[in-house]
Amino acid sequence: MPKAVVCRELGPPERLRLETFASVPLAPGQVRVAIQAAGINFPDILMAAGEYQLKPELPFTPGVEAAGDVIEVDGAADGVAVGDRVIVKMRYGAYADEAVVAPSQLTPLPSTFDYAEGATFLAGHSTAYHALIDRGQIRPGEVLLVHGAGGGVGLAAVEIGKLLGASVIAAASSEEKLAVAQARGADHPVLYGREPFRDAVKRITDGRGADVVFDPVGGEIFEDSLRCIAWGARILVIGFTGGIGLARTNLLDQGRERARRPRWRGGAEKSSARRSADQGVAGLGGGRKDPPPHLAPAAAGRLCAGNAALDRPQGHRTRGVDDAVVCPSCPAKAGHPVLRGFSIQSLPSVITGSPLSRVMTA
Repeated sequence: MPKAVVCRELGPPERLRLETFASVPLAPGQVRVAIQAAGINFPDILMAAGEYQLKPELPFTPGVEAAGDVIEVDGAADGVAVGDRVIVKMRYGAYADEAVVAPSQLTPLPSTFDYAEGATFLAGHSTAYHALIDRGQIRPGEVLLVHGAGGGVGLAAVEIGKLLGASVIAAASSEEKLAVAQARGADHPVLYGREPFRDAVKRITDGRGADVVFDPVGGEIFEDSLRCIAWGARILVIGFTGGIGLARTNLLDQGRERARRPRWRGGAEKSSARRSADQGVAGLGGGRKDPPPHLAPAAAGRLCAGNAALDRPQGHRTRGVDDAVVCPSCPAKAGHPVLRGFSIQSLPSVITGSPLSRVMTA
């Protein structure tokens, strides 16, 4: 029987459990996907703790993105065939051996991606694409400040910002993360702790400040960002891993900046989100045999050590950058070390002794 990571009580990742479940028959128009890799994202932690805006009814399986193979198709499902390699976008449910979804939730897996890359691509890159283009309206030659540039969504913002012609300042918590960001196109690395980042931004821009700020951290990072922005700057509020920041009104006067919160809900915004996903996949590696260096997804480099991504939801640090995947059936291979038999006492202990008990690490 297939297995899934199940949340039966809200709380930390230690409460998640690995359980078997019966495969459900397909409804008209649905498809079944065998999950080969599932991305681990910050919203998964919040959802399991009951702290996310979406609160599924218990019990539920976390996981918002995955990659795998289509293994069954209902006759009413259009544009999908058994054997298709796909990226799966879900509201929850990705930490499982299989998922039943609608064709609209599928994106073809680019030929240059493996399953781990596909499972850690869509959420981060679609968010960055939508934020920078639809909300930030970034223009060539502008200065983009990316916070948390070693994380999945931060690294995506570095890549996309560079593609769009921006001068990218990447801020992160370690030299290792900054090295990855620079390899992906960052022009100016800034190490938190070496100097106040707002001073570094002013130094790099000769006192002018950043035109666009991409902030998945929040807290003091957001507050200090208001002190190193150019006239007419746009601040993109992506997340709050460092807490909720406060905007002082004296820093918001005279139209100096606009704080924008990218949102994907219904109607036009839902269409925009889907367009962002489709165009992002098409532009960042889709159909390319050899993507430019700062375009190719960082497979091993974007996978974190063991349980770090889920075990430390507030300001967690990893050996590499802050992405991880759960791989139901990924064999060990060059560049993809595999930890087996971790215990579910920290998300990675959720999977002892089963096909799911393999987590890719940097």
